[in-house]
Amino acid sequence: MQYDASGGGRYDLLVVGSANVDLVVGVERRPGPGETVLGSDLAVHPGGKGANQALAAARLGARAALLARVGDDEHGRLLLASQREAGVDTDGVLVGGAPTGVALITVDPSGDNSIVVSPGANGRLTPADVRAAAPLLAAARVVSLQLEIPLETVAEVTRGLAPDARLVLNPSPPAPLPAEVLAACDPLVVNEHEARYVLGAAAGDTPQDWVRGLLALGPRSVVTTLGAQGAVVAEGHADSLHHLPSPRVEAVDTTGAGDAFTAALAWRLGRGDDLRRAAAFAVRVGAAAVTARGAQDSFPTPEQVDAV
Repeated sequence: MQYDASGGGRYDLLVVGSANVDLVVGVERRPGPGETVLGSDLAVHPGGKGANQALAAARLGARAALLARVGDDEHGRLLLASQREAGVDTDGVLVGGAPTGVALITVDPSGDNSIVVSPGANGRLTPADVRAAAPLLAAARVVSLQLEIPLETVAEVTRGLAPDARLVLNPSPPAPLPAEVLAACDPLVVNEHEARYVLGAAAGDTPQDWVRGLLALGPRSVVTTLGAQGAVVAEGHADSLHHLPSPRVEAVDTTGAGDAFTAALAWRLGRGDDLRRAAAFAVRVGAAAVTARGAQDSFPTPEQVDAV
């Protein structure tokens, strides 16, 4: 397929990232070191931060595309089918090189989760793959990245952005970020754990401290997600800081809620919303997502967002 980078041929959002199958078990409590606990029957769901974000955006109405790598196996076919069913353009999804990535997820009764990821094919998405997909990048208004793919691949994406494209990065799982990547982020999207990792001992104690510290590292804007407390946003300087509260909902499962938030944020930025307005919408999307089980199964439609 030839990607058209002009006018109506542009994508609202290109997600470059991971595609995993989620293996989910419910537990009464997560085990400690050396401990075994019994859980629920195993549930298998399509997931991965990249695939999650692309599907979440498409479900909201975005014209979305995914650049990722999956294995030539049953899990890979499941992932491709779920993306296509949601309306995501999968021409950028490469097949082969390693088995499809797998995420092992435990969910406790409060909805909190713990996740271990085996990257598989995600680790074989290379800078050369990004360069080969240059027409796809040129066709994107906004590009969203995470860190479940190699860091050198993330850096290559920042170099290949269209001149007027916006980069949204969620550094998860957290890793040291090159200055060129940080400088391209608009915004850098982090939760508390990711903010504390990036800032280290200088993190401070409050979300406002984290946002100020992160802005000093060079991103154009920063969004810190706070779960049920909403999000804090700032762009350019700390004086622009705003707290955006979340609607009250009954959380069932937080798996994928951060991906739903980031996808909604990136999509609305691509539509022309300012950061504060886009993040306020994303907070509502994240709240709607935690009211259902699973990752992709929980991603809301516009009508479901309106209901929270």
